[in-house]
Amino acid sequence: MKQYLLAVRFDESAPSPSEGEMREQQARTAKVTADMRSAGSWVFVGGLLPSHATTVVRPGNGTTTMTDGPFAETKEQLGGFWVIRCDGLDQALAWAERCALACGSPIEVRPFEDAQGE
Repeated sequence: MKQYLLAVRFDESAPSPSEGEMREQQARTAKVTADMRSAGSWVFVGGLLPSHATTVVRPGNGTTTMTDGPFAETKEQLGGFWVIRCDGLDQALAWAERCALACGSPIEVRPFEDAQGE
């Protein structure tokens, strides 16, 4: 089986959901995750703090520099993700559709590179 990353894209410029909307969203995404587990597709899920909580470590000239937050000309950031195991892209896209509806955000579907010998 192939593994896929279902990446939740979060728009930091959009208004924040209310506490009630957030609870509803979390309940919907928890249901999708539970269904993934039941189907044997679930590997890992994680939500991320906003980009202001990030530190970027950059290599250069044999040393590194550390800066707060990512340098990106966009307000759209990675907000969370699922790692799933599927028979193929069609199955991954079906899960991504459910995830997008559950969390109300775009989902990027990206396959992992196949390991040597698999």
